[in-house]
Amino acid sequence: MKRLLLPVLAISVLLALSGCGRRMTDADMQTGSTPLPAGETGGSEHGDFGPPQGEPVHAVLTSPPNVPPATGRHAPAKVIVELEVREVEKEISEGVTYTFWTFGGTVPGSFIRVRQGDTVEFHLKNHPDNKMPHNIDLHGVTGPGGGAASSFAAPGHEAQFTFKALNAGLYVYHCATAPVGMHVANGMYGLILIEPPQGLEPVDREYYVMQGDFYTAGKYREKGHQAFDMEKAIDERPTYVLFNGAEGALTGDKALKAKTNETVRLFVGNGGPNLVSSFHVIGEIFDKVWTEGGSKAQENVQTTLIPSGGAMIAQFHMEVPGTYILVDHSIFRAFNKGALGMIKAEGPDRKDIYSGKEVDSMYVGDRALPNLASVSEATAAAATGNLTKEQQEKAGGALFNGTCSTCHQPDGKGLPGVFPPLAKSDFIAADPKRPIDIVLHGHSGKITVNGQDYDSVMPPMTQLNDDGIANILTFVLNSWGNPGGRISADEVAKARAAPAAPAPAAH
Repeated sequence: MKRLLLPVLAISVLLALSGCGRRMTDADMQTGSTPLPAGETGGSEHGDFGPPQGEPVHAVLTSPPNVPPATGRHAPAKVIVELEVREVEKEISEGVTYTFWTFGGTVPGSFIRVRQGDTVEFHLKNHPDNKMPHNIDLHGVTGPGGGAASSFAAPGHEAQFTFKALNAGLYVYHCATAPVGMHVANGMYGLILIEPPQGLEPVDREYYVMQGDFYTAGKYREKGHQAFDMEKAIDERPTYVLFNGAEGALTGDKALKAKTNETVRLFVGNGGPNLVSSFHVIGEIFDKVWTEGGSKAQENVQTTLIPSGGAMIAQFHMEVPGTYILVDHSIFRAFNKGALGMIKAEGPDRKDIYSGKEVDSMYVGDRALPNLASVSEATAAAATGNLTKEQQEKAGGALFNGTCSTCHQPDGKGLPGVFPPLAKSDFIAADPKRPIDIVLHGHSGKITVNGQDYDSVMPPMTQLNDDGIANILTFVLNSWGNPGGRISADEVAKARAAPAAPAPAAH
């Protein structure tokens, strides 16, 4: 994974030297030549390794999903990187907090961008409020431990070391203090880009995305503060698999932005500590993928593997407006553990390319909503004991649209012969509490609703927490001509704790 000398053509080098930033044309591609000798693929023997020139440069560090600007330099420099370790409590999901250990206060850590041949003076500062010692292992460093032994710092201390950026590439960095897995699992990873001497081909947008797996003592979306679970981590049973450290970090109003006729470049890493990522953007095809952050670009790629502790660069052109979904295509991770993000592209329709109709809520779950303000309001009210039925209905409606409407339809009428209606349901009216067990434990087999027979399968919705189920069912009871009423989180919790009864003829 230690090579990335992008096949930028000689014409691009000339344009970069002249300050011109136009995109390469087809003619350029046909007449250009690589900047390396024939047969060479780059590497530490083919860089610009003269002494630093000019005054020292302070690296611009950015928080995800932002990427620092290109270095814009055509000679090696001395680059000073100052990175602070912070242990912070933040939301990992709606109403769920976790103590992250971070580089720069974010998960992933700050994006670092330097040039091949640079001499990097690295300062790692461990904030005095932290409780743990930390260090950093940069996969882009040539030297024992990637800098880990040289950067060890106790709380309130700063460590410094220097390295020469020998290999161009996109590299992971992470903490390597024992227990290493725990430090990485708590969010201590990020990316460093070492540009090739001629820089990268200009594009319109660049974004920083990094996947990680997290291990909490509580279940998925269980409310409150959650501690790290070492046993789950050792067994590789993550509670969450996330992009950029939180469920919803790249969805709704936090989605990545683009316009049609723009070229987008994604710098994507996988911090792990355990899982391999099958990275995919639903509705797009990667024009180019530099696998594992290396030199070789594959073209026309649908899904690409990113190993734990690895990275890749993907580049694609936006033709059609709409919302494009980023997922780990190990698909239960996307829809049941949180590995889901969005790119929203604006621009005129291209009916000649795509004439279909996009419906986010039917595809990506409750995270397709612009925000979950009503859910947050209900969660806060429940914590104080002041939750009203109206707040439950509003929150339940938001969750229903993202979780249940695919099968039961937004108007509650279901699909004839397949999914029974929830609207004006005599089945619900006969026992308004019965749906609790069905949502918790699922159902298969025949059922009769409003005089019609249905024979389908509903899986247990174990990804929903108690208050989420209570709010959805309260919304259903008070919608579409149903009898009204209210379901409490305590009722759901009691049903969850009870042994599952033999499946009734119900849905």
